[in-house]
Amino acid sequence: MDDKTNAGQPRITFRQTGLETAFDITNYVIVTLFAAACIFPFIYVLGFSLTPYEDYLKNPLSLIPKRPTLQAYTQMLSMRLLQTGYLNTIIITVAGTALNLFLLCVSAYPLSKKKLKGRGVIMGLIIFTMFFGGGMIPNYALLRSLNMLDTYWALILPGAISAYNLILMRNFIAAIPDSLEESAIIDGANEITVLFKIILPLSIPAIFTFLLFHAVGHWNAYFDSIIYLRNRGLWPLMLVLRELIIEGGGLEGMDALSNDPTRLAQPFTLQMAAIIITVVPILLVYPFIQRYFMKGMLLGSVKG
Repeated sequence: MDDKTNAGQPRITFRQTGLETAFDITNYVIVTLFAAACIFPFIYVLGFSLTPYEDYLKNPLSLIPKRPTLQAYTQMLSMRLLQTGYLNTIIITVAGTALNLFLLCVSAYPLSKKKLKGRGVIMGLIIFTMFFGGGMIPNYALLRSLNMLDTYWALILPGAISAYNLILMRNFIAAIPDSLEESAIIDGANEITVLFKIILPLSIPAIFTFLLFHAVGHWNAYFDSIIYLRNRGLWPLMLVLRELIIEGGGLEGMDALSNDPTRLAQPFTLQMAAIIITVVPILLVYPFIQRYFMKGMLLGSVKG
């Protein structure tokens, strides 16, 4: 029936003009160049992390190793400070992200309710923190008075909740129909049950989006570690990487990589391998969260 109906209707086709075609081709070229510019540094680092240092000296522009070797990775993974840095970063990332998401959810849910008394004042105070802060020295003095220096808490608690993310999460929850909550309350559910059984399952896209934000932020953070940590055993991975790449003095002072000096890879090769080792975990996690990322950001910014 549909075929007969459609058979009698003229078929509409759209033809691009020469200017529109040229515009599309230009867009494809620009996007391709931008993508190549983004992926080239990773290919560069990966290629030279697998290249023997002698081959690199012969041809510094060759991105494809002729004699691939994992010697640099073996030596980097045997470095004790890198191992402790990995452990410290995993602890900080997991604990910090869990605390971020918990505080974000339990704070955004009540603030999404229009009937909450003083909601405007509370939101005003939250927005105030986005523009004004105590500064580095007062923060350091505060953490020192709380005996939190040289502890994981110095890297977790100061950024336990983000005002910007809290506003986005509140907007996301506010966009959920009130009828779902009202029907659950009529059936005998309390506020906690509504939050964990209805609101949070419907907020999975936003939760995964903020999980990615906070996890990447904790994984890549190093500046707070420079200020608040003096114990090298508590250094996160990025601070160890900074010591290797920027300071350039970590290879001799950190650990003995091998008893045989002739087996040691050159510093440049170790640096490239260290970069890959620190980047791989985020690259492995991101594809599983990407499908929630855009959906969470779009829905979280619909309703204010």
